[in-house]
Amino acid sequence: MNRRALLRAALAFAPLAARAGQDNAIAAAMNDLAVRPERDVPYGPDRRQRFDAYLPGTPSGPLLLLVHGGAWRGGDKRSAGVLAKARYWTARGYVVVSTNYRLLPEAHPLAQARDVARALAQVQRRASGWGADAARCVLMGHSSGAHLAALLSAEPALTREQGADPWRGTVCLDNPAFDVPALMNAAHDKLYDRAFGTNHAYWRTVSPLHILARDARRVLAVCSTRSPAACAQAQAFAARAGRHGVKVQVEPVDKGHMDIERELGLPGAYSESVERWISSIL
Repeated sequence: MNRRALLRAALAFAPLAARAGQDNAIAAAMNDLAVRPERDVPYGPDRRQRFDAYLPGTPSGPLLLLVHGGAWRGGDKRSAGVLAKARYWTARGYVVVSTNYRLLPEAHPLAQARDVARALAQVQRRASGWGADAARCVLMGHSSGAHLAALLSAEPALTREQGADPWRGTVCLDNPAFDVPALMNAAHDKLYDRAFGTNHAYWRTVSPLHILARDARRVLAVCSTRSPAACAQAQAFAARAGRHGVKVQVEPVDKGHMDIERELGLPGAYSESVERWISSIL
């Protein structure tokens, strides 16, 4: 990477460095200068089927694939929370990838999940060239992105169909829809109608709880205590998974829905807790 590119990378991370404190900022800035970004890597023909990869100077093996939220109809792979996570985990030797996928109304949630699976397959194929281990991969999604990641985790056949291999586990950050029929049969925001429609049979096909397979991936389900419905959904999913012999850990946190995304990767107990869980499955 040339000096101008290094400067751009450092400036991109600068706002986060100010929040981390001077000592942490210096260490983080040194890491930033070693990180090599690869932008808009294609995994399909659509303009949304692209991901960004953040490659550490000294990779230690693991891969972290981030799936943005946005109510299934918005969001982007360079959203506000991505840089904090890229900085935090590249400093620990992870290759961090943030992917886009097609959105409503072009693609419904199940098609979006297949896009993420296709991105996962491409990331795994490129892993060795990045100095990473394709088998030591973790998915992480927020909000609607957490729902898509949970779908793939509940039924890994969806990823095998797209050529992806098994991964170690999934972090779901405040997924509102582990049980889609329960969500849709209760009072709910209209955004869910736009995502899931009115077909009750379809609801079950995009409900992680209802498609849960015995080879489901293990999950860390972070949920906001300020949204009891989200934690109830996570607990229900964990209970069903437990009956299938699948490990799901629910971690309630006293943070708002967007703070769960934005604050992960910033210094503190929250990031450390998620990091410990990820490290434990690698």
